[in-house]
Amino acid sequence: MAGEFDLIRDYFQGATVPRGDVALGIGDDCALLNVPPGRQLAVSMDTLVCGRHFLPDVDPASLGHKALAVNLSDLAAMGAEPAWVTLGLTLPGADAHWQAWLGAFVGGFAGLAAQHGVQLVGGDTTRGELSITVQVHGFVRPGQALRRDGAHEGDLVYVSGQLGDAGLALLAQQGLYVGLGSLERLQVRLDRPQPRVALGRSLVGLASAAIDVSDGAAADLGHICSASGCGAQVYLERLPMSDTVADYVRETGDWSVPLSSGDDYELVFTVPEGRQGELETAAAAWDVPLTWIGLMRKGAGVEVQLPDGLTTDTVSGGYDHFNN
Repeated sequence: MAGEFDLIRDYFQGATVPRGDVALGIGDDCALLNVPPGRQLAVSMDTLVCGRHFLPDVDPASLGHKALAVNLSDLAAMGAEPAWVTLGLTLPGADAHWQAWLGAFVGGFAGLAAQHGVQLVGGDTTRGELSITVQVHGFVRPGQALRRDGAHEGDLVYVSGQLGDAGLALLAQQGLYVGLGSLERLQVRLDRPQPRVALGRSLVGLASAAIDVSDGAAADLGHICSASGCGAQVYLERLPMSDTVADYVRETGDWSVPLSSGDDYELVFTVPEGRQGELETAAAAWDVPLTWIGLMRKGAGVEVQLPDGLTTDTVSGGYDHFNN
């Protein structure tokens, strides 16, 4: 049975590549970090709880990846450059089983950290019901962060990637039949989302507002509406979907999967109409597809236009920890 400080030494200290702006990392009461001159610090934190955000038998390497990815996605939505991360981990035990679990978890976590140049600089390890809290820190130039409150009437609404794969994977876990080949791909989208960090940084100075799709595209776009004091209209037939999700919608008529299910971790953002050409020219060199899905309008909330031309403002509110 390992002790707390054995776990810190064996699994966390040295797990990620060191950065030059870390004066003191893991091993003391506090980390000492140097924020570059002329930068603001962007900070975000998420908690994942066993039985609420993930199943007890989840692959620990995938869970380590996702625990960091969902936080990096918040930095992406602000156009921030990732730098540091802290990890609070509550484990049921420290025997051989949990040490093997922890090794896989840290491997998944550190693999994604290496992709984005992030160093683990501290945290806490306790015993109890399995839960994970991650806090990320990044840099952005003053006045250049992508925020939710910058959209205006007439701005175009775009989304990156595809919507609904993670939501369909969750339905498959609940018994919906999905072909094996498709299920494997959907499960990867749910378990190992890829935060759009490079895209977020590229949108700085171009997008007027942005948010990441964690609770559902409509719900998250609704946050932009609320913060910006305007409404939005979304054209359902323009939502980007994989063939599997498109087949599901065609067979069931259920648009809630691409529109309202969470865990996509794509970016929804707005762009002034006059800069559409500039965006699409720049996007041709980026490695993620962008799709125009709607417009910002007068009013409030998100209105959707169905493929038959009818509109409705009855949109699922997305995921809420205390109402779902």
